Amino acid sequence: MSPMFCFAPPFTPTAALLGLLASPGPAVATPAAAERHRAEVESWRREREAALRAPDGWLAVVGLTWLHAGANRFGSAPDDEIRMPAPAPAHAGALIVDGAALRAELAPGSGALLDGKPPSGRGPIVVRTDAAPAGPSVLGYGGVSLQVIARGGRFGARVKDRASAALAAFAGLDWFPIDAAYRVSARLEPGGHAGKIVVPDASGGRQELDSPGTLAFTLRGRATRLVPVADGPDAADLLVVFRDATSGGQSYGGGRFVRARRQPDGGYEIDFNRAYSPPCAFTPYATCPLPPPENRLAVAIPAGEKQPPGARGH
Repeated sequence: MSPMFCFAPPFTPTAALLGLLASPGPAVATPAAAERHRAEVESWRREREAALRAPDGWLAVVGLTWLHAGANRFGSAPDDEIRMPAPAPAHAGALIVDGAALRAELAPGSGALLDGKPPSGRGPIVVRTDAAPAGPSVLGYGGVSLQVIARGGRFGARVKDRASAALAAFAGLDWFPIDAAYRVSARLEPGGHAGKIVVPDASGGRQELDSPGTLAFTLRGRATRLVPVADGPDAADLLVVFRDATSGGQSYGGGRFVRARRQPDGGYEIDFNRAYSPPCAFTPYATCPLPPPENRLAVAIPAGEKQPPGARGH
């Protein structure tokens, strides 16, 4: 899985913290380390909120249309299959699906920008999806853009608008208090769930994800196990999709995401103070994976992001 599902600011531990992060048990051992931890989490939370407020962030997403074979017309006209707000032209062009191949044909004089530049040439444009190493191709018309996602063997056209109502109305995030007890060291146990796992997603589809095994740790004296999935080029960046007893009340009902970061000793750190709501909490046009059965916890984890104001239910 790639970071297409969400944004989480990176965590780079300072040299002074490396020894603490590699040790078993609570990572924060002194008042000075506790203050550093608090400052780092607060900085991460500011970055998280800034990413949501960005003009191309999740709050700017205003549409998602699953593509069929052949031509899928896009533009701002009522009869376009992929509807885009103005200033997109009435009939801006079409996305052509031919098996696994995808290309765009632009209407003459549409004024489209491809990845921020005027397209070169006049023929069809090969379109990258968000599964490509270079990221998706972006067709832009002023503050409105179109890109293609690949999910479970199907293509979807996602539309963003820098003037979206959700972006204008966003009032910020709420958080549980920072508590060092919810920052834990974990070990990865290969086997068991290692390999492919299939989970439902928020769009009604199913996704096949790569899992390297099971993360085992102790949380407030309780032995806990969670199944992570790959979310980056190597095992240094694992993603845990989980529900707990706060889900649907104090936190988002569809569960939350948290990163597991590999440490110098080969173990992992999970800081639930950085747990965050998935994109589907903010837009109906996301395809977030939902928690697998193994990650539905009966205990409460009152750490990280609370239920976003106006969040969509799941």
